[in-house]
Amino acid sequence: MPAIVQRRELGAGRPVVTYRTAGDRAMLVEYGDAYPVDLAVNFFVHATASHLGTHPVRGLFEIAPGLRSLLIYYDPIVISQEKLIAAMDDHHADIPEPASIVLPSRQLRLPIAFDDSASREAVNRYRITIRPDAPNVVDGNNIDYIVRYNGLANRDALYERILGTTWWNAFSGFYPGLPSLLPLDPRSELIGPKYNPARTWTPEGAVALGGPCLVVHPIESLGSYQIFGRTLPISHLSPRRVRAHRIDPILIHPGDRITFTAISEGELIELRRQVFEGRYDYEIEPGRYAVAEHFAVATEPAVVAEAGRRRAARAAAQQLVKIP
Repeated sequence: MPAIVQRRELGAGRPVVTYRTAGDRAMLVEYGDAYPVDLAVNFFVHATASHLGTHPVRGLFEIAPGLRSLLIYYDPIVISQEKLIAAMDDHHADIPEPASIVLPSRQLRLPIAFDDSASREAVNRYRITIRPDAPNVVDGNNIDYIVRYNGLANRDALYERILGTTWWNAFSGFYPGLPSLLPLDPRSELIGPKYNPARTWTPEGAVALGGPCLVVHPIESLGSYQIFGRTLPISHLSPRRVRAHRIDPILIHPGDRITFTAISEGELIELRRQVFEGRYDYEIEPGRYAVAEHFAVATEPAVVAEAGRRRAARAAAQQLVKIP
């Protein structure tokens, strides 16, 4: 069975679609190109997943959206690969061009404590037990490395970018409930190379940067992204769940929008205590997101020019910084 089964040109500003075999019970549907990361493609992925949810295909039993793909599990006894591709073609025909897409999307507000002690502990454990000469460890933290790698003036400039935009959960994966967030404002783009080798411990709730994505660690785990802060728990997988997770153990869903508010570590510790005691109410607003809102900002000439200037400054800075 060939790896690439079909390719489709959808036209009208929509991405190219590549259908790939993924075993005898799954198919990988890829959209657009691997580089650069394109939010328009990700919006199309979510629109297709949402449409499949409201217009189910007989024989298709699970969909896993990625950054620019859908992994589709199906029953080959009920539907053949050929008929599944035909059904997907029909669904794609119903999806408008990205600028006209409206998606179900919740707005979540999370507090964040920058340069917290748990993050420093993870970095120092790494320095002591794994790689004493790691170039991304500067004075027991990763923050100053992120600042230099992105060509920023200081820590405050980094914090402003994190706090000054809304972050879009492009997909969840690697661990159950781990969100990969991209900025809706292109002026807030950041890049971070991965650890080499990876850490053996990352605290639950750690917020970190890897490639173009911010992640929030839902559990204590391994990790290779640059840590810069910590937030509240975003998953609760035990049978006895705290108030915010009684319906769904995973807090952040694909397509959610996240904003961060800076607080002190002492304040974060108190809020985390409230979460574990079942007294904290997460700030979650249900709603929908019109993708046109993103394009209205991202295509504004002043924004395009500033985002380009910042990318150029970042590229120049990266030539001077050692990669782990």
